[in-house]
Amino acid sequence: MITGLPDEWTIERVRSESGDPEAALLSLERLVVVEDHGLADYVPLQPDVILSFHDLCLVRADEDWFMGHLDVDGSVICWASYGSDLDEAIRGL
Repeated sequence: MITGLPDEWTIERVRSESGDPEAALLSLERLVVVEDHGLADYVPLQPDVILSFHDLCLVRADEDWFMGHLDVDGSVICWASYGSDLDEAIRGL
């Protein structure tokens, strides 16, 4: 199964590393944006992976992992980049 996760990562490893047994891969068919503190509007992202941890999400776009939250309409609003290392991004949860 192709998950889009980095090499050697599985959803089971994500669950183990995060301590969230319900962590899941989400469909990419949703609006994903990042807040840019200097601008009034959001900046759209084109993610290739979205991981959910209850209401929090990690989104990979352009090789960086962004932290955000899942909105009630299913969109993801991100507020910060946590770099390109998934393990470090998970520790940021």
